[in-house]
Amino acid sequence: MNDVSRAAGAKGLGTTGQQVLDSLPHPVVVVGEDEKISRANAAAEAFFQASLAVLQRHDLSYFVPFGSPLLSLIAQVRERGAPVNEYKVDIGSPRIGSEKLVDIHASPLSDQPGSVVLLFQERTMAEKLDKQLTSRGAARTVTGLAAMLAHEIKNPLSGIRGAAQLLESSADENDRALTRLIMEETDRIVKLVDRMEVFSDERPIDREPVNIHVVLDRVKQVAENGFAKDIRIVEKYDPSLPPVYANKDQLIQVFLNLVKNAGEALSASSDAEITITTAFRPGVRLSVPGARERVSLPLEFCVKDNGPGVPQDLLPHLFEPFITTKTNGSGLGLALVAKIVGDHGGVIECDSTGRGTTFRILMPAFSASDAVTEE
Repeated sequence: MNDVSRAAGAKGLGTTGQQVLDSLPHPVVVVGEDEKISRANAAAEAFFQASLAVLQRHDLSYFVPFGSPLLSLIAQVRERGAPVNEYKVDIGSPRIGSEKLVDIHASPLSDQPGSVVLLFQERTMAEKLDKQLTSRGAARTVTGLAAMLAHEIKNPLSGIRGAAQLLESSADENDRALTRLIMEETDRIVKLVDRMEVFSDERPIDREPVNIHVVLDRVKQVAENGFAKDIRIVEKYDPSLPPVYANKDQLIQVFLNLVKNAGEALSASSDAEITITTAFRPGVRLSVPGARERVSLPLEFCVKDNGPGVPQDLLPHLFEPFITTKTNGSGLGLALVAKIVGDHGGVIECDSTGRGTTFRILMPAFSASDAVTEE
């Protein structure tokens, strides 16, 4: 925003007051008696995807859906002359974005009759973080299950496979097909248990500053020479992105899994396309295990496809173990992705519609304090 617009927005509020508003992480706007937005902080400009000058030219109803509960909430505040809170209000619209589920805190402005202050608190991130914690709890269940399976199943399976090998040496051709089937199926079960055992690996991650674009270039190269050779892969990168503090091999595993999933979702598409994006998104901070202070997650990495989307009933459980849309899938791939991202102090989320699916990863950037810790 330019200085003229900011000065106009601060009129009657004072420079200090405007600075206080701009320091708030949540969108704040003031709606005048004429229903126009008279003031807004920097977070509100980002939220409404418009500069203050544009916001001031329109009524609030221009940005929210027709008949939005937000408008009746403002009328209620004026009528009562007291603050009113409303939770889980969807104010999404084509102008500001389709997913805008917010808690609204509305209060009258005492020195300006008819004016109402609105503070919006987005619920989407909080709810997705709750889902992450649920998925991690499920992953811990898999950890215990893997330990039990390794002892109770893998050992007997080795005996079954050995017996099948002995039988194969003395069996006729018809029976050999059955013994080979036994060995192949026991090998498949062992591989499944091995994949589950990854969840029980609690060793500290060997991390370093990683250029995410080097990781994504490797993933693209593997994909284009294998499972995605007939799919167009589009790159939209922020070249000024700082390094991510991570394990390079594990990041490759994460993005290979996501790109492979996207490729499989596009198997029946004639115009198949996967888009990989990187961006810097300041403002997301949360508490993570092992960290004394709230951690910033400014690095955003997305893998998008234009496939048919994920069924809405599966979407809330997508990162839980054994949940899959594939006929022969184990349901462990995305659970492992979520575990790796979580172990790095990050968050992964999925948005899906009938026009495609987006997996979004938020992760911390490498900092000087990380270098000191490594030494």
